[in-house]
Amino acid sequence: MARIAGIDLPKNKRGEIGLTYIFGIGRSTARYILDKSNIDLNKKVSEWNDDEQAAIRNIINGEFKVEGQLRSEVQMNIKRLMDIACYRGLRHRKGLPLRGQRTRTNSRTRKGKRKTVAGKKKAPKK
Repeated sequence: MARIAGIDLPKNKRGEIGLTYIFGIGRSTARYILDKSNIDLNKKVSEWNDDEQAAIRNIINGEFKVEGQLRSEVQMNIKRLMDIACYRGLRHRKGLPLRGQRTRTNSRTRKGKRKTVAGKKKAPKK
């Protein structure tokens, strides 16, 4: 089992896909890492030897922010936006979408479960 950046990579996946299980590494970054360490993209994670794993580990630690370090940086960026009270920061604070999406309908992911408001009652006729 390959353990890189505190993550157990799936043994039965190709190297290119297996590396994407690490937060902060996508397909193109995974390809770059494997090319730089001279490992075939189609080679399964279980087929990597200790030298190949060490090479991948060194490249990731040397060139990329991943996992906890990256998560904390993202949180600090969001906190900075909220502290300076810019538009994006205010949207984060209110829990609304911040990239111009409509909010009259949709945006349930950001707003959470619906909070139903009772309708206005009609006055009885005389």
